[in-house]
Amino acid sequence: MMGTVDRTVTLDVQLLGREYKVACRDSERADLLEAVAYLDQRMREIRAASKTAGADRIVVMAALNIANELLRERKAPQALTGGVDTAVAQQRIQSMHAAIDGVLAGQDKLF
Repeated sequence: MMGTVDRTVTLDVQLLGREYKVACRDSERADLLEAVAYLDQRMREIRAASKTAGADRIVVMAALNIANELLRERKAPQALTGGVDTAVAQQRIQSMHAAIDGVLAGQDKLF
């Protein structure tokens, strides 16, 4: 019996409303689509934060931000418990609490 051939496929993807054709292995399709969605989200966040930025600048800023995240993750101490970095999780929980408190404080002024 022959093994499965992991053929190359071409996908049409969109980043900031522009279409691109991207080739990948069929087995990597889901990962590529997830990466496209993540990059598109980051590019939209950058565009919203700086209305005057051109597409080239948005792409470069998104690439720098993502590269920075990757390098930070590689350098982070691997104090993992059950697959979760407890320090990062605790920091995110504190940030969420602060955001919730800020929203709730604003609601008090409405009543």
